[in-house]
Amino acid sequence: QILYYFAENLSVRADEIAALIDTFQPRGMSGVDEVQATLETIFECAAWSDKFDGDVRNVPMRGLALSLNEPIGTIAAFAPAEHALLGLVRMIAATIAVGNRVIIFPSEINPVIAGELIQVIETSDIPAGVVNILFADHSDVAKHTAMHMDIDAVWCEETAPISSMIEEHSATNLKRTWTQMNAATEIREFLDHAVEKKTVWIPWGEG
Repeated sequence: QILYYFAENLSVRADEIAALIDTFQPRGMSGVDEVQATLETIFECAAWSDKFDGDVRNVPMRGLALSLNEPIGTIAAFAPAEHALLGLVRMIAATIAVGNRVIIFPSEINPVIAGELIQVIETSDIPAGVVNILFADHSDVAKHTAMHMDIDAVWCEETAPISSMIEEHSATNLKRTWTQMNAATEIREFLDHAVEKKTVWIPWGEG
């Protein structure tokens, strides 16, 4: 319900945010199209939120295996430079839809959109501390983010040097990283990367 409310509040300011996108982001899709794509992304994540618990699988011997999806915890994310609204919101929506907290660094070249989005988030009943938007030079904070012991995973849709820096320094604490997403990546894949799978084997019958 919170994600649906988030989408409703964003739609109220759709014209204003679309105008900002057209002004500060001359390349790529139009402001109207990007806002519409963003709303569809939020609705898709909201629809998946209560349908992404896991599944039941057969095992070679007598029994069943329950595969459970559990939130990773705290995910830090570096949003792409392009598509400042859509790239930012799909990371936020996918992480919180399955129960995570997110620390996200918005587009460096177009941070104005993130500033407007903060106002939408503040009125959308999202609990304090769940979504944290920080403005910083990505290259300055990538190393420290990857090495931070209270961050459980890092997503990065950035340049190759920043992605490589994150992967290198996350090895010091075995932090999970994901740097292979792009504009064509499906929301289902974002949700898959936002959970860790726990498997419980349930034997049955005689040994």
